[in-house]
Amino acid sequence: MKKEDKCAFCGRGHHEVTLLISGISGAICDVCAEQAYDIVKENGKKNKLFKPDSKNVPKPQEIKEFLDDYVIGQDEAKRYLSVAVYNHYKRLMQDTFDDVEIEKSNIIMVGSTGTGKTLLARTIAKKLNVPFSIVDATVLTEAGYVGEDIESILTRLLQAADYNVSAAQQGIVFIDEIDKIARKGDNPSITRDVSGEGVQQGLLKLLEGAVVNVPPQGGRKHPEQRMIAVDTRNILFICGGAFDGIEKKIAQRLNTHVVGFGASRNTALVDRSNFLKYITPTDLKAFGLIPEIIGRLPILTYLEPLDRDALRLILTEPKNSIIKQYIKLFAMDTITLKFDDDVYNYIVDKAIEFKLGARGLRSIVETIMMDDMFIMPSGNKRSLKVTLAYAKEKLEGADISRLQIA
Repeated sequence: MKKEDKCAFCGRGHHEVTLLISGISGAICDVCAEQAYDIVKENGKKNKLFKPDSKNVPKPQEIKEFLDDYVIGQDEAKRYLSVAVYNHYKRLMQDTFDDVEIEKSNIIMVGSTGTGKTLLARTIAKKLNVPFSIVDATVLTEAGYVGEDIESILTRLLQAADYNVSAAQQGIVFIDEIDKIARKGDNPSITRDVSGEGVQQGLLKLLEGAVVNVPPQGGRKHPEQRMIAVDTRNILFICGGAFDGIEKKIAQRLNTHVVGFGASRNTALVDRSNFLKYITPTDLKAFGLIPEIIGRLPILTYLEPLDRDALRLILTEPKNSIIKQYIKLFAMDTITLKFDDDVYNYIVDKAIEFKLGARGLRSIVETIMMDDMFIMPSGNKRSLKVTLAYAKEKLEGADISRLQIA
């Protein structure tokens, strides 16, 4: 009697599986074959060397044009960001046999809240074909304290790269709210500053370039945990922060250079509505960033404060503008939504009053539309036109004090 073939991996016979593939000295079932394929594919993905294709690398002008579709204004920051990303691609493609080695140029963006720092980062991530992650510096603490370790920054990048270490080692990280880890005093701390200077010290090795042991699932590190070694030498770091109050330090510095009879004339040349355009690394140091961190962020750029015209454009012009989003939300319930032009001006005026930048626009529109978003999906009305009187009624009838800041 012929012996029944069984899967050499799981031991099941041909009656227990859909397909049994026989070989010279054994057999494998369809289930084990699929699992083996997945294992080979996953390991191949992790070990595959990552290199961007020079033919598909977007040029700086292409990157900026893409950003223009989604972000209004901020041309200076867009140019710096586009060049930094393009140079990062070129650095990944450089000839390692050449004596000239291109160093990475980490970048720091300074701008008040709601001017588009995080939006720029999220938008540029759509354009890139390298792993990209956005992390928040406010959750980071010095090693050994409650909070997240510095290495969690790289955990997010690994997850974005689907744990392909080679790809993650050549990715881009955007660290948001970098100003929140400024040290608490002007002098170096003689005690622990667990969410300020201590975090800055921990970031040094990441920004400069070092092999860091990263817990693959994040969380606290412990001795028995399996670690993944990540080399940060080719990771580009982009930092952003509001640096609230840094204008005062810039103004003080500008005034110290004005002496004698020419004082009033020189002071008149300063654009007092936008002190950030005069920002220097010295101001970052005065704010609370340690000199070592500033030295590892050689490119410093700023975001313009948003004026009335910019806010008006942000409301309606970008591909994913706030108004277009609400029109789409209502269209998904087969409801036609329209706004009168003077409603846009009213929303912008209120956003300026609340001093929340572009973020205030969404809060105001949400407040105006809340009642209709609650009622209309269940009703029979298939169209809605928002007039100025209607917008005023809804906004003034709501508790709008929560939108205002001191």
